[in-house]
Amino acid sequence: MKRGAVVEEGSVCREETHFTVLKTSLFFAGDGFTAYDSKGALIFRVDSYRPDGGDAGELVLMDPAGRCILTVRRKRASLHHRWEGFVGERSGQKALFSVRRSSMIGRTTGMTVEVHGEGGEEYYQIEGSFACRKCTVFNAEKQVVAEIRRKVDAYANVVLGKDAFLLSVKQGFDSAFAMGLILILDQIHWADFETDGGDAISGPI
Repeated sequence: MKRGAVVEEGSVCREETHFTVLKTSLFFAGDGFTAYDSKGALIFRVDSYRPDGGDAGELVLMDPAGRCILTVRRKRASLHHRWEGFVGERSGQKALFSVRRSSMIGRTTGMTVEVHGEGGEEYYQIEGSFACRKCTVFNAEKQVVAEIRRKVDAYANVVLGKDAFLLSVKQGFDSAFAMGLILILDQIHWADFETDGGDAISGPI
C-alpha cells in the first residue's frame, strides 16, 4: 500500500484509527460535522456559518483550534458533478485532488478520486452508499484505505441514527483527506436529494 500524506503529515494515521463523526443536522447540507477519536477528543470540525463572508460553495475542514486544514469546493459547470480539494484556505492554489462520479450515465454509485501529486497522479475509488453510511475507499491496488459505516452503541447493542457514524482509516492513510471526502460525499448526496425531490435520502451516494 502506498503511504504518505495527501493533506498534511500530521493527519496520517500511524495505525488503523476509528473516528466517530457527528453531523449536526440531517435536513440541510453543510450544517456541520465534528469528528472525535476513540478517546473522545475532538480532531476535526466543520461549521456551516461563514463569518468572513466566504464562498457558500465551499466547505472548510478545521482542527480543534479553528485552523483551516482543507477547503473543498464544487467545480462550476462540471458534467461529472466534480468537487476539488485545496490545502488550507485555497487562495491562489491549484487543486490538491478532485472527486467526480465514475460515470455520467445514470445514478452511479461510484466516485473516482484523483490526487494531483508532485510524483504524478494517484487514483482512489469510492464504492457504496453514503446515504446509508456504507462506503469503502480503495486505492489503485484495490486495497481498502478507509471505510464509512453505521455506528453501533456497544452498551445497548443498537445501530445509531445516520447523524452519527464511523470513519475507519487504515494505517498510513491521511485522515484529513478522508474527512474531506466525507464532506464532498455529503454535498453530492444532498444535491441528489434535492434533484429527486427526496428520493435520494436512502439511495446511493
